[in-house]
Amino acid sequence: MINTTNLTKIFTTEEIETTALNNINIRIDKGEFVAVMGESGCGKSTLLNTLGLLDTISDGQLIFNGTDVSQFKESQRAILRKNQIGFIFQSFNLIDELTVFENIELPLTYQNIDKQKRKLMVTQTLEKVNMGHRANHFPQQLSGGQQQRVAIARAIVHEPRLLLADEPTGNLDSKNGTDVMNLLTDLNAEGATIIMVTHSTRDAKYAHRKINLYDGQIISSSKPVNA
Repeated sequence: MINTTNLTKIFTTEEIETTALNNINIRIDKGEFVAVMGESGCGKSTLLNTLGLLDTISDGQLIFNGTDVSQFKESQRAILRKNQIGFIFQSFNLIDELTVFENIELPLTYQNIDKQKRKLMVTQTLEKVNMGHRANHFPQQLSGGQQQRVAIARAIVHEPRLLLADEPTGNLDSKNGTDVMNLLTDLNAEGATIIMVTHSTRDAKYAHRKINLYDGQIISSSKPVNA
C-alpha cells in the first residue's frame, strides 16, 4: 500500500533549516497494523502527516496504492485524503457545536453523498463503535473514551483504505485506552491498514510490527508481515 524511497522532509525558516525526516525507506502492505515509535521530536508525527498527504515531501519518493504521489498538488492530495485516508488524533478534534451523529456525518457531506445514504452509513458506524445510544449527544457530554470512539467512527465512516492514528490513547486512562486499542485491532481484523504513532510500549504490542525513529531516521524496523 505504501512505499517510500529516501523520503526526506525539511522545515525551513529565515534562521534555521531542520531535517525532520532523513532518507526514510519503508514498505507497508495492505492489512498491516504498524506502530511507529521513538522519543519526542524524532519525527513520528511528521512521518504520519507525510504518509497521510497532509505535508509535502522535500525529496525522495512516496508511492500510495501504486501511484507516485510525491509531486501531487494540494488539490490532488486533498482528494486522496478525503476518499482513502482516515485520521485519528490524540485530542479527538470533534466539533463541540455538532452532535455525535453530525460529527461523524461531516466527512460524508464533503463527498456529496445523499442524505439517506449518509444516515445509513453513520448509523452502521455508530453501532460498530458501540455509540449508537449517544448519537444525539454533544462531545462535552461524553467521557474521553467515548469521544475517541466518536473520533474513530468519523475516521472510518467513509471506509478508508488507510487509517492513521497519532497517539490515539494519549489522553485516556488505561481502561479506555485498552478499549480503543481493542477497537483498532478489530478494525484491522476487518481489513483496515493502520499506522499508529505511539510512545506506549503497551499499545505497540497490538501492532504486527514496529518502526523505531531517532532524529528523523529509522534505526530499526521489522519486515512487513507479507514479506
